[in-house]
Amino acid sequence: MRRRQALALGMASVVAGSAAAQTAPWPNKPLRMVIPWPPGQATDLIGRIIAQWLTERLGQNVVPENRGGAGGMIGTDAVAKSPPDGYALLSASIGPITFAPLVNRPPYNVERELAPVVSFGLAPYMLLVRPNFPATDARAFVRLLKANPGKYSYASSGIGGAQHLLTAMFLARAGLEALHVPFQGSGPAMAAFLSDSVDFAIETPAAALALVRQGSLRPLGQTLGRPSKLLPGIPPLAEAADVPGYDIGGWNGLMVQAATPRPIIDRLVAETEAGLARPEMVERFAQLGMEVGPRGPEAYMAMLKGQWEMFGPLIRQMGIRAE
Repeated sequence: MRRRQALALGMASVVAGSAAAQTAPWPNKPLRMVIPWPPGQATDLIGRIIAQWLTERLGQNVVPENRGGAGGMIGTDAVAKSPPDGYALLSASIGPITFAPLVNRPPYNVERELAPVVSFGLAPYMLLVRPNFPATDARAFVRLLKANPGKYSYASSGIGGAQHLLTAMFLARAGLEALHVPFQGSGPAMAAFLSDSVDFAIETPAAALALVRQGSLRPLGQTLGRPSKLLPGIPPLAEAADVPGYDIGGWNGLMVQAATPRPIIDRLVAETEAGLARPEMVERFAQLGMEVGPRGPEAYMAMLKGQWEMFGPLIRQMGIRAE
């Protein structure tokens, strides 16, 4: 009898322990920060900053996991198909989230399978020429290209990438024609630009600001619709080139699987925004070419829908499809 009672008590303890484990407060084990790019890329560096901060705030390790490939779609899909338990976080960016659904057929559906948590801020892009380019400001640039349709060429990191689409949007809004020369990544594109193989490019401060400061490239304007603290003295192209409404920047943010419980999302929002409010975090992001300006889930999704509405018609009109 005593043996049966002891066995019953032991089984009850196991069941109780299992139930407690299932209902333990989130998080009760390490998390993954899936970075859908190789190490060293901007989204990787930003994701690691946020992972380190969340590790300190959540009391569990947030482990960066690089899953590059297919323009960021492989890692993005891994989070989209993950269990909705808040243990797989996505270091998201404009390419796989804004542009891939418009120029590819990705294996995930952003609106149905991913939930926005916080977008961290915006990275302005610069319209760049070499010092010997005949136009010295944005209005002169527009006049020159209008007078010579199709004569001048621009570099990008690939068809359907951010540089390609931001440049295509600017040219369309300004009524300009130029030859697109795509490369396999920003590195080869910048090398070709510097070697005089192409005439202009739209690039990030992270990739090109050092070249601007040393005089190898000249900026004619930047892509945000307002002045940028990161680029003092470089005017918005909307004003400098008389292209009203041209207002776009790269972004990075945090996303999770769409069915993740709202209390988990709310906790991630609160902790991430607390980190982004710290001056040292703002400085680290500035060094990577991004202005901190967090948006919570609703504003984040509104931004995405606005970008889809902005670029969708242009991409369809131009028949842009990723190779």
